[in-house]
Amino acid sequence: MKTLICGSVAFDTIMVFSDRFKNHILPEQLHILNVSFLVPDMRREFGGCAGNIAYSLKLLGGEPLVMATVGKDFQPYAERFETLRLDRSHVTEVPDAFTAQAFITTDLDDNQITAFHPGAMMESHRNHVADAKGVTLGIVAPDGRDGMLQHAREFREAGIPFVFDPGQGLPMFGGEELRAFIDMATYVTVNDYEAKLVEERTGESVEALAKRVKAFIVTRGSAGSSIWSGGEMLEIPTVTPEVVVDPTGCGDAYRSGLLYGITNGLDWALTGRLASLIGSIKIAKRGGQNHTFTRDEIDTRFKEAFDMRL
Repeated sequence: MKTLICGSVAFDTIMVFSDRFKNHILPEQLHILNVSFLVPDMRREFGGCAGNIAYSLKLLGGEPLVMATVGKDFQPYAERFETLRLDRSHVTEVPDAFTAQAFITTDLDDNQITAFHPGAMMESHRNHVADAKGVTLGIVAPDGRDGMLQHAREFREAGIPFVFDPGQGLPMFGGEELRAFIDMATYVTVNDYEAKLVEERTGESVEALAKRVKAFIVTRGSAGSSIWSGGEMLEIPTVTPEVVVDPTGCGDAYRSGLLYGITNGLDWALTGRLASLIGSIKIAKRGGQNHTFTRDEIDTRFKEAFDMRL
């Protein structure tokens, strides 16, 4: 059963600042902010929400199908798709643009400052959900504004259930548009900050919005996550990671667990815990796609973490 992942494919340039931003940003001087952070540790990673979600879902044994637009510098990523055996038949190259680029600086408290160049991502509306065959589930992840709106409509028109994951793209949409997305979606997932923003822009609480979908998921980092479904709220515990190295891509890893659980008919208690486990595995590695696991390892670690069988 194929899962269509509509979202960004990007290169991530990740830098680590070996101090804390709060020690160098003066709140009373924000109106004349001019700071520079020395970042001797820098690397370039394969990223983007669609790429990251597809990577972890593939490791779980799912069938991810990426739908994205990329630029003239895509070749190294194309080779990675081949190595990972990820289908890129719906990855469209835009020759006069660069692939989306994220420049991420992380401090010792795992706070992040990100600059993002969308590049070819802004042409994501060139792709159409109807062109992907055999799809039983989808996700609209952060992407070009027009593409996100279009793909949500196309999922709805095709009768394909999908997850709305606005993520970093949330600021592009007003309250009416967010309500429209939620009404079209089958599931919604946001982090705690995004949940507050959704409530502010729509004028409705998460509890009220959750009544419009089958499930509304809010992640809270190390504080766990909450899933509203069927008029009830389920608290999902975290899994203590082996080590905390890099939060980049943890949300995408979590979402791969959600997609796997939905596709395979798991209940929300199992689905949420699986998502939490994948996130904890990812945070122990740098970048969004450098963690590895086998399905047998997942089953073992799941039993150890929750005293439950997957």
